[in-house]
Amino acid sequence: MTAEPDRVVIVAAHNEADRIGAALDALAEALPGARLIVADDASRDGTRERAMAHGAWLISRRRPHGKGANVTAAAEAAIGEFGDDAIVLLCDGDLGDSARGLVPLVDAVERGECDLAVAKVADPQGGGFGFALGYARRALEREAGPRLEAPLSGQRAMRISTLRELVPFADGWGLELGMTIDAARAGMRMGEVELRLSDRVRGRGPGDFLHRARQLRDFRRALRARRQIASPPDDPRD
Repeated sequence: MTAEPDRVVIVAAHNEADRIGAALDALAEALPGARLIVADDASRDGTRERAMAHGAWLISRRRPHGKGANVTAAAEAAIGEFGDDAIVLLCDGDLGDSARGLVPLVDAVERGECDLAVAKVADPQGGGFGFALGYARRALEREAGPRLEAPLSGQRAMRISTLRELVPFADGWGLELGMTIDAARAGMRMGEVELRLSDRVRGRGPGDFLHRARQLRDFRRALRARRQIASPPDDPRD
């Protein structure tokens, strides 16, 4: 009887056909025997077919549900299959070959250094003005206390027992901010690990600013939902 793998990787993807194969190959090489799961948000460019061709299990639906909902579905599948001590790595499908650099996140959790390991990218190449990141940092500090350099990082590792306490995730792009607030409020030990990664860099075109506006919208929704949980019904905050 084959033993269950003790490492699970959940890769969030939407229209990443040009990068998903390299990312999965890099992960398979860096984490031998790990179960690779692609949480696909209704891609239309062949992402699903390439994911399966590169050995991944696929969780996908016919219409877009947003990153948070798709990663939640994959996380619940992992929780249902693996034991509490298994390590789960969450990452984005646009990392390409640089995904092999995520191993230190897994190592940090396995060594017991933290409950939730978060990647902090060395020399980030972002093309915006930092509004979304600044908003997330302030919101996290205000709502839960800690200050992280990379509260929006999609690259994270934890045990299944930790994952179980953090699902369901916030909808859409609120996934990471909501998860970080929830982890801090639950008293989980969070640690940032500096890594050299290469993802898809957004610029300053109309589509890029529209994407950031959607991010901020989802951040606000995640914050409102958590304030409703933490505050009495008559709390005047909005």
